[in-house]
Order: sequence, then structure tokens, then C-alpha cells
Amino acid sequence: MFRATKIVATIGPASSELEILVRMIEAGVDVVRLNFSHGKAQDHIERANLVRQAAAQCGREVAIMADLQGPKIRVGKFEHGKIHLANGDAFILDADCELGNQERVGLDYKALPRDLKPADVLLLNDGLIVLVVERIIGSEIHTTVKIGGELSNNKGINRQGGGLSAPALTAKDMEDIKTAMRFQADYVAVSFPKNATDMEMSRQLANIAGEPYGHKPMMIAKIERAEAIPALQSILDASDGIMVARGDLAVEVGNAAVPGLQKRMIKMARASNKIAITATQMMESMIVNAVPTRAEVSDVANAVLDGTDAVMTSAETASGKYPLETVEAMAAICLEAEKSDIYKLDADFLNVQFSRIDQSIAYGALFTAHHLGAKAIATLTESGSTALWMSRYNINMPIMALTPSIGTQRKLALYRNVRALSLAKSDVTKTALRAAEDLLVASGIVQKNDTVVVTWGEPMGQVGGTNALKIVKAGEY
Repeated sequence: MFRATKIVATIGPASSELEILVRMIEAGVDVVRLNFSHGKAQDHIERANLVRQAAAQCGREVAIMADLQGPKIRVGKFEHGKIHLANGDAFILDADCELGNQERVGLDYKALPRDLKPADVLLLNDGLIVLVVERIIGSEIHTTVKIGGELSNNKGINRQGGGLSAPALTAKDMEDIKTAMRFQADYVAVSFPKNATDMEMSRQLANIAGEPYGHKPMMIAKIERAEAIPALQSILDASDGIMVARGDLAVEVGNAAVPGLQKRMIKMARASNKIAITATQMMESMIVNAVPTRAEVSDVANAVLDGTDAVMTSAETASGKYPLETVEAMAAICLEAEKSDIYKLDADFLNVQFSRIDQSIAYGALFTAHHLGAKAIATLTESGSTALWMSRYNINMPIMALTPSIGTQRKLALYRNVRALSLAKSDVTKTALRAAEDLLVASGIVQKNDTVVVTWGEPMGQVGGTNALKIVKAGEY
């Protein structure tokens, strides 16, 4: 069955063999995420090559997302690997400490003492440990343990309410962008952006690094800082999409605030013609279990019903025991959720405003296809923009993007309800339309005499030139 919601799967030790990757793509993976928080540059290059090989074996284009690490706001290492903190203990975070013990631990982020003041609340290890700042003496942050537990090497630190000054792009991130451009990553996900400037700088660096390869990636802002919430619209304007990164975000704003923010972010992204990815702990139990919990099923389904473009796995497919089963379960949940999504297209068109011809054609195609009960919409596209605009609305029929560009096919892999197919370039309209119909019938999307709404640009072959719409019966040419 045609699945509208896309699946982004993180690969790692559990999924870095060709056979398992092929099976995951066949099961429904649309985008592969490479997590630059782990591994070396050569590891990512080799995995990217493996993804391209697996996708070719499956006969489809799969996008690659390079996910940057961002600033390392973490504790250092302990002499014995870990300690246990009890409620009420005094504990020191010391920027000058080399090796931690029961009394203190070092910091990867040396500027942390300058960012804090007494009474600030620090959340360690995804909020499982809570420290209250008592005083700051030089490089030392003296705290009292409010909620204790096991603390081990390199666990993350967040300040409740946000406010840490660490820049979104580190020197490592800048080098990682260069690495990602060596294998032409289709998407670059930027960790911890606070404002539009962070995204603009990231895009500039990526475009410069990609210039020798003639490649410009699409930029995804990971919303995981409290400061990003009031700046969300400007971040969206400077990005191609956002990731609802619920882990660090929940630690900074509180778990209870995240579901509402998730819905708001997805709605804003769709209204801004941007992509939305929902991430973090979606199928967490499948790291060790072969089936998801009922709560996880509901979580994925609700993200689908919110209108997210994609749902994402992390450790479930990177290091878990059941990477293939995770993808299969996620795909099945998405399909069931989409079946239950009753949607009236007309209501969304009441307040749509546009000034561009290509946008008016895109919206006109949606409206026409909906009311005619067409089998599919087909858009002959160079850049993929027409398909993106169409995909912002739930029309409950496939949007087929037919393009000669491999790069565009890969980027379209993340757009909700869009399936990209390769169509050879033609300067003759009648020839191109005949080839498009033949391709749709051959792919099994439509049958002969099915109604299809087709859009294209004349003259053929120009970018951003969609200006024509036609209602056809498949096979009439």
C-alpha cells in the first residue's frame, strides 16, 4: 500500500551490513540518518556508500541525512566509569578536573560556570539527575543533589529553562559538514540552533563545502533548546524543515510541555511549506523487545495524525536488537493511522494566498484532483517545489513527482505523500506527457483509463516554471 508518512532510520553497528540495510529499505526506510555524534569521518563515508549501494539494489532513491553533533555540554569521565549520587549530596562540576570521583567531575563545556548563577537547576543524563547550583567559585560549580542516581562518563547537561551560550556550530561540526558534502548528503540536520542566524551560517558553510560537487543540501533545524521556541518562525524561514527533537527539548522545557509543542511545530512547518520530522524514543522499547509498547504505537500514530512528514528511529535501528522489525512495525502503524485520517481538503483552501503561478497550479491541482476523485496527481518537476507545496495538504491520494534529477528524487524521499520516479528529460510536451503516463501505469500506481491530474512547465525543462495543468485518462496518449 502507498504510505504517505516517511520513515527516517538511524544506522549504526546493528544496521551497517548490506543485507540488513537492503531489507530495511524494502521494509520502508525512506531516509537514512548518519549520527555524527558517533564514529569518525571515514565511518560515515563508508556508511553513505553502503546506503547508496543498498538503495540501488532495491531500485529506488533513498535520502541521506547527516546529523551534526553540536556543542558537547557534558560531564567528563570518572576514575571508575561511574558514581552514584544520593539526594542531598554535595557535588562539584569542575571545568579544570581531569578525572572525576564521588566529589566532583570535569566538564567538556568549559564555559559552563560563566553561564550559571545560584539557584539554577541543572538536569543531567536526560533529566534523570537534578542538581541545584549553590555557588560558583572560579571553574567550580558547587551543587546540591535534588534527585540522585547513577552518573557515568560523558552524560549530557541541560539548564532548566535553557540559556546556555554554547554556539550551535562547533569546529567539529564545520569539519563534519565538509565530510557530509564529500558524499553529497541530501539533508544536514543542525543540532541546538537558537535562532535563524545559526541556520543561515550552517547553510552557507554547507553550500561552500558542496560547491566543488555542484551540491546544495537541504537544512533541517533540530528544535531542542528552549530559546528556539520563541524564534521558531524565523528558524523555519531560514531552514528547509525542522526536527521535533523531543529529548533535549523535554529536559529544558519539561516533559509535559512537549506534546503541545510538537503539534504546534508540525502545524507551523506545514503552514510555512517546510518539512517536519518527529523524533526521539518513538519505538524505544524495541531496542531490546521485538514488539513496541501500546504507548509507542499511539505516539507514532499521533505524530502521523498531526501531519508530520516523517517519524524517526534512533538507537532502535542503530544499535538495537531488532532494526528490521522496528521499521516494519513503524510502517504498519503509519499505514493504519493514515487510514483513519478523515480530512476535508476544502477547509484548508479557504485562506490560502499565493502570488506565484507555479504555486497556484499546485493548489489548483490539489483542488481539482480532490473533487474529481482522481487516482493520483503527477507533477513533472525539476526542483521538487511543486511537489512540496502539494504535500502540505492531506489529499489521501499519491503525489507522483516525475523528475530527471537524482538529487531531487532523493530530497523528495522525505516529503509526506510524495513518491518520486525517474523520468527522462524531454523538450517536447506531448512526448513528456506520454512518457509520464506510461511510467505511472508501469509503476502500478494507476491503471489504464484512471483519472490523473498532471502539472508541468512550458517551455519544458526550466526550474520553477510549472504553469500548466491537465486532466487526463491514463493511457490516452
